[in-house]
Amino acid sequence: MVLRNPFVTIIVTGVPGVGKTTVLNHVSEMIRERGGEILVVNFGDYMFRVASEQGLVKHRDEMRHLPLRKQLELQEHAARSIRSDAEQGLSERGFLFIDTHAVIKTSTGYWPGLPENVVKELRPDSIVLVEAPPEVILARQQRDKTRVRSDIGGVEAIKLLLDMARSAAMSSAVLVAASVYIVENVEGNPRVAAGKVVELAYMLR
Repeated sequence: MVLRNPFVTIIVTGVPGVGKTTVLNHVSEMIRERGGEILVVNFGDYMFRVASEQGLVKHRDEMRHLPLRKQLELQEHAARSIRSDAEQGLSERGFLFIDTHAVIKTSTGYWPGLPENVVKELRPDSIVLVEAPPEVILARQQRDKTRVRSDIGGVEAIKLLLDMARSAAMSSAVLVAASVYIVENVEGNPRVAAGKVVELAYMLR
């Protein structure tokens, strides 16, 4: 079994509202400033595209309320599509960053964002956990009016989700011998976390 892609592959995870997408925007900018080749994809976008085509959802935040068997099917399709797009768009000197969640809170419990079939398809070199204090995450969720996250809960629920995310990330990493790398998204300065992720990417090359 092939354990690695020819290009460096990093999965960037974080609980909703932690700011991982903002961090990744800075990562992309920093790597391009170095003349690097980078592809950043959002795992949920791939899932949502198929789910919306099938008439299952109208909004991204409806995804986590789908039956788990359907989510598994969508996850597997997304993983295959992402690796295929990366293989067509990146050279062996490139970097693939995948924006996703290590764990998803659903109406039927916590669901692994990177189950065995998915993580083995993506073949990451590292799984990055972007974190922040629970109070900061809650405030960011409340400021973001483009998403519906009220069902995630308050500070205590976010603390539990952070713990579950660490456990899920390590469990997924074990399956493909990937590292787990934790960075804090400092309030007001996401470039700090982005810089650490960029350093990691070049160390993995």
